[in-house]
Amino acid sequence: MVHFTPQTEVDFVIIGSGAAGGILAKQLSVAGFKVLVLEQGGWGNYGREEPWTKDELLNENAEGDDQLMSDPSVQRNTYRRTAADKAEPNGHSYGCVVGGGTVSYGGSSWRHLPYEFNEASAVGSIAGTGLVDWPITYAELEPYYVQAEWEMGISGQRIDSPFVAPMSKDYPVPPVPLKASGALFNMAAAKLGLTVVPGPLAIISKPYGGRPGCNNCGMCSDFGCHIRARSSSAVTMLPTAVGTGNCEIRPRSYVREVNVNTGGRVTGVTYFDANRQEVFQRAKAVIVSANGSETPRLLLMSKSAKFPNGLANSNGVVGKYLMLGNGAGASGLLEHRLNDYKGPVSGAGIVDFVPTDPKRGFYGGGRLTARGYDYPINYGLNGLHPESPKWGAGYKKALREQAGRKMTITCFTTQLPLESNRIDLDPDVKDDWGLPAMRITNASHPDDVKCMEFFTKKSVEILEAVGARQIWARPVRDARGSAHNRGTCRMGNNPKTSVVNKFHRAHDVPNLFVIDGSNLVTGGRNHPTMTIQALAFRAAEHIVKAAKAGGLDKLA
Repeated sequence: MVHFTPQTEVDFVIIGSGAAGGILAKQLSVAGFKVLVLEQGGWGNYGREEPWTKDELLNENAEGDDQLMSDPSVQRNTYRRTAADKAEPNGHSYGCVVGGGTVSYGGSSWRHLPYEFNEASAVGSIAGTGLVDWPITYAELEPYYVQAEWEMGISGQRIDSPFVAPMSKDYPVPPVPLKASGALFNMAAAKLGLTVVPGPLAIISKPYGGRPGCNNCGMCSDFGCHIRARSSSAVTMLPTAVGTGNCEIRPRSYVREVNVNTGGRVTGVTYFDANRQEVFQRAKAVIVSANGSETPRLLLMSKSAKFPNGLANSNGVVGKYLMLGNGAGASGLLEHRLNDYKGPVSGAGIVDFVPTDPKRGFYGGGRLTARGYDYPINYGLNGLHPESPKWGAGYKKALREQAGRKMTITCFTTQLPLESNRIDLDPDVKDDWGLPAMRITNASHPDDVKCMEFFTKKSVEILEAVGARQIWARPVRDARGSAHNRGTCRMGNNPKTSVVNKFHRAHDVPNLFVIDGSNLVTGGRNHPTMTIQALAFRAAEHIVKAAKAGGLDKLA
């Protein structure tokens, strides 16, 4: 791997190595640019021969290179429902390893549907929200969905349905095998007249791109894939980037500021290295791909005389319109064992309720997925029916009777963009580096609450249809943090109401790009990764063309 000195002015510094950062690193380095990727987490399994651990306790308490997620006790964050509330310590966490969240996520890779890009025009204004159309259309993004699916390696089945995004090309590999919960979904669908489709996954079902297919080990979401069947940036994009000789990955690099000169142009970044020593890295351009919560925090911390309210924030929009990702669901116990722990965590989906339906009386939609089995220790601690004994002989009896018989339906639903929901800097709390902690403010719109209640009810109906004997569901509640955080640096044509243009260049700073979930104008049906990846391929193509045509010093 090439190594750049801090004094070397690289062409691009990319902050973050996940869904977007990994793609940008690969595309820009293949195009011949000098690229430095700064990742605040460790190496993880990148370049190592030994497999990821499948030990629940070791995974939960992993440190160093084996750590997959950020540690809220160190990278502190707080939460409040409204601006009038006092923010309290919070447990929001996100992918923090080379490859980011793509290393350990469940792999759901649904596309946004065509109407989700102009839903404001189709649905009309909704009081109290910032619902607006995207500056791009589905037709513009569709070729990049195809590119992402084929370069990353996505399994799935092309479906001709109004509830599923149209595709110009099949998935590169077929869907993963149907699990017991998926078969029960089909049973319920036959009774209730619903549509079941295989979930598209960033988990290959057969060998592809030099990687083996999934072996159905069951230790899936929250764990690194020990055979590389999960199509993370760490195994698909970054090796190619490094192989060009133009890209360096620099882990344990915690960026605290994107630096600008008096003219308002980016000059590089300042970060803490593994020894918590400050380093300034020179760069001709900077791309922030730190996820929908850390990206706005970094921009807000990057204050200067030119940008006293934070970088790229002359309009005050940075951090606003946060969408964390609402959800609902229910669980039930079946007469026979399902053994649903076998195979990937994400299974089949019921998609009939994806569109907004005025007859429901609220905006919103989503997917019901046969998803949510527990790993052994977590099942023993949290997975039993809530009225089960928690200790002693009764607890052991409940474990014997219930283990393997639970079916969980997890619903991924819409969340409206509200200006009041945001990421900003906590004035009182600092992280372990002395930087202002991330403060999350989030309270669901009334339509979002109704949507979650609707999907809870539908989950119960489906469990009843498959013969579940005992059914339970938690009350709906606002998200306090999520891997699906979106919307805090929205893209748009109007510099007064958006942070970046439709090619992800900051309106305020010509050589600064923001490319990750923060750019999403609407949250879709709560599955952002495939859209983030398609946007990253599209953005990279534009950046390469613009840079080669006019030079990095004239990016606009």
